[in-house]
Amino acid sequence: MAGELVLITGGAGFIGSHTADRLLELGYRVRVLDALIPQVHGEDAARPAYLNDEVELRVGDVRDPEAVDRALAGATYVYHLAADTGVGQSMYALQQYFSTNVLGTSLVWERIQRRPGTVGRVVLSSSRAVYGEGRYWCRICGDVFPGQRSEARLLRGDWWHYCPNCSRKLEPRPSAEDSPARPVSVYGLTKKMQEDTCNLMGGTLGVPVSILRYFNVYGPRQSLTNPYTGLIPTFSTRLRLGRPVFLYEEGIPWRDFVHVDDVVRANVAAIAGARPPETVNVGSGTALSLRDVVEALCGVLGGRCVVERTTKFRLGDILGCYAGLETGNSLVGSTERVSFRDGLRSLLPWLETSPGVDRSEEVEAELRARGVLKEGGGGP
Repeated sequence: MAGELVLITGGAGFIGSHTADRLLELGYRVRVLDALIPQVHGEDAARPAYLNDEVELRVGDVRDPEAVDRALAGATYVYHLAADTGVGQSMYALQQYFSTNVLGTSLVWERIQRRPGTVGRVVLSSSRAVYGEGRYWCRICGDVFPGQRSEARLLRGDWWHYCPNCSRKLEPRPSAEDSPARPVSVYGLTKKMQEDTCNLMGGTLGVPVSILRYFNVYGPRQSLTNPYTGLIPTFSTRLRLGRPVFLYEEGIPWRDFVHVDDVVRANVAAIAGARPPETVNVGSGTALSLRDVVEALCGVLGGRCVVERTTKFRLGDILGCYAGLETGNSLVGSTERVSFRDGLRSLLPWLETSPGVDRSEEVEAELRARGVLKEGGGGP
C-alpha cells in the first residue's frame, strides 16, 4: 500500500477530494484528472482551495486520450468518478451526457488496455439511477419493479405506483444490488452503460472492478453553484436567502441521502480492504421524502422557512428508491451511518462559504422550455 499511486478521474469534486484526503492519510499517493468544468467549479476555475496540497492535479478532459494516458502512468488503482450528473439536464443534453459518461469511460479502458498488468483495480462511481424506480411490494402479488411513470398520469397529479396485476397501491421496499436495472432517465442509462463497459472490459483484461452505486450524496464541498444536481444545496441556498422552497410532486417523492463520509469509507474499502463485492449500494438505507428533507433543513438552519408544495414534475425523475445495505455493510464492516441531521450540521461551515447564488429559477425556465418541467393536476 505505502506509496502506491491512485488515479481519481473527476477527483477535484467533493466526493473525489474527500476520498483523496483519506487515501493520503493511509499512505497512498494521489493523482487527480479533472476538467474543472464551469458548471461545477465556476467560471475561470482554478485548483480548488479544499484540494489537498499533496494531490497531484492534472487538468484535462477524460475524453482526451493523451490526458488520460498521462494520468494513468504509474497508477495502481483507478477511481473513475468523472461524469455529468444532472437527471433533469440529461433529458435534453443527451449528446453531452453520452459523450462524457459513456465515451469517457470507454476511453479510460482503451488506455488501461495499453498498459497490461499495471492497474490492479478499477472502482466505478455508479448511481442508484440504474435501478430507476427500484423495488416495491404488493400485498397480494409480492415484489414489483415498476417502470417509468407515464406523463399522462403525472399530468393528472397521480404520483404513485400501482400493481400491474391487481392495481393495488404499491409499498416501497429497499433495492438490493440484484434488483433489475431499469433506468428512467438518460443519466441513469449512461451510468448503466458505464457499468456494462467496466464489467466487460474488466473481465476481458483481467482487471478487478468494483461498482459502487451511490445514492443521493451530500456533504461539505458539494458545489453550491451547480443548479442541476443536489437537492440539499439548492434548498439550503434558497432558505438562507429567505426565498420559498418549491417542492415538486407535492413533496411526496423520497430519496436516500448518504453523507460523503460514508461514501469515502466505501470508496477506500474497495481497494484497501478484503476482496470487495463486485457491485455495492452506497446509501443510508433510509427513505426521506422531500417534505422530510426541507423540514430537517429548516430545523438546522433556523430562521424563517417558506415551503410551497407544487404539482410541478420533471420527466426522468423517480417517485423513490432507497438502498438495501446488506452488501454495503459487509464492504465497510459496519452498520453505522452518519445520521441525516448530523450530516446537515456538518454542512453549516461549508454553506457559510457560499456567495448565496441561486440559479434555480433560471434552471426551471430552461427545463420548462425544453419540455422537461411540467405541471400536474390539470395544469398545462
